[in-house]
Amino acid sequence: MPEASLTVAELSESQLLERIFPRLTGRPGSAGHLLLGPGDDAAIVAAPDGRTVLSIDTQVVDQDFRLEWNNGYRSSGYDVGWKAAAQNLSDINAMGARATSLVVSLTMPPETLVSWVEDFADGLMAGITGLGADACAVAGGDLGRGRELAVSVAILGTLEGREPVLRSGARPGDTVALAGTVGRAAAGLALLESDVPVADLTAGQRALMDIQCRPQPPLAAGPLAREAGASAMMDISDGLVRDGNRLAAASHTVLNLDAAALKELAVALLPASELLGADPLSWVLGGGEDHGLLATFPPEVQLPPGFTAIGSVEAPAPTGSTGVTIAGSPADALGWDHFAD
Repeated sequence: MPEASLTVAELSESQLLERIFPRLTGRPGSAGHLLLGPGDDAAIVAAPDGRTVLSIDTQVVDQDFRLEWNNGYRSSGYDVGWKAAAQNLSDINAMGARATSLVVSLTMPPETLVSWVEDFADGLMAGITGLGADACAVAGGDLGRGRELAVSVAILGTLEGREPVLRSGARPGDTVALAGTVGRAAAGLALLESDVPVADLTAGQRALMDIQCRPQPPLAAGPLAREAGASAMMDISDGLVRDGNRLAAASHTVLNLDAAALKELAVALLPASELLGADPLSWVLGGGEDHGLLATFPPEVQLPPGFTAIGSVEAPAPTGSTGVTIAGSPADALGWDHFAD
């Protein structure tokens, strides 16, 4: 049978692992915390700080990605692998930590092509290295058979002897700042779901689509924010307003966003909004999956490189209500909800 049409059902688990392991191991600089990697019942990872930062995230086909989109684009294994790396690395970044290792669980229908799985492994590694997480090693994982394609990644990180940056530390008078992008992945998703063929997209529109398929979280920004004295921080995965509401609630404050700053963020989305007749500001406020960082800084702190001021932290109203406002007016509860949407 031709190699290109080989499916996972035609290989044993050992044979499939023999194809994957070489793609995930042996990268220079990635074994600093990994004492025992793939091949045993469990991995062993050093924790010299004495604390471990831990997160986990899952992608399920037709829920978090599609193999074939409405505009004709087909998600490659590389895309899914890159996104699995990006969204998990971003969670570690949001704590002001650095990723040290991760493990991967891949559930596949039997008709899944072996080439897709190999492409997934390549995309996972490319995401780790391309996003700058050079110290992060793939410590192992699990392969399973199921009715739908699903990827779960659990990731570990180190605080390097520093304190984490939590969601709960914002105080009235702090500056609200953003690192990375916001709204671009949502614009890309709208293009993927549109009737405009992918072949007809301009370079600017295709760039927005690429952010949805292969997010670019600003991994250098998390530790920089921690070192600069950020009072609170979180990853924007479900939308600026929805995640801002979470930070505001944890800190018992109000995040008042600047309308002019939001309009400036919307300019980058015009290639998609003009094509689709959509309001780019709705993507800025409600779009997730760019995996930028939302942070607050005390007023005396100079914003570190990569951060832009987009508002201020204020005390809650006398009723005690927290949340996000725009120029003092309540913002709609926009954003992604995994169960409601």
